[in-house]
Amino acid sequence: MAWILLVLAGLFEIVWAYTMKISEGFTRLTPSIITIIFMILSFALLAYAMRTLPLGTAYTVWTGIGAVGSFLVGIFILGEPASAMRMLAAVLIVSGLVLMKLSSS
Repeated sequence: MAWILLVLAGLFEIVWAYTMKISEGFTRLTPSIITIIFMILSFALLAYAMRTLPLGTAYTVWTGIGAVGSFLVGIFILGEPASAMRMLAAVLIVSGLVLMKLSSS
């Protein structure tokens, strides 16, 4: 159950990162409210998952999901560049996430 909550927390991190971007520095009300709500949800689920998962594993997986997910949102929704170096970096992050999961099983 902790892993499911951790993945959900990571997905919520992607939501708040994206809505923070489109809030234009918290100058737009709706995206700003969504950002704050999803930040709280993401942190709460991370905290709950950390009750049973090791700190290093939980935090690494949470930030990794957020980083790679935000990277993909940037490419597919915001039109950011998908250079070979950026793609390699994302692959390395995902590899690290898989290794963290395998090491804590």
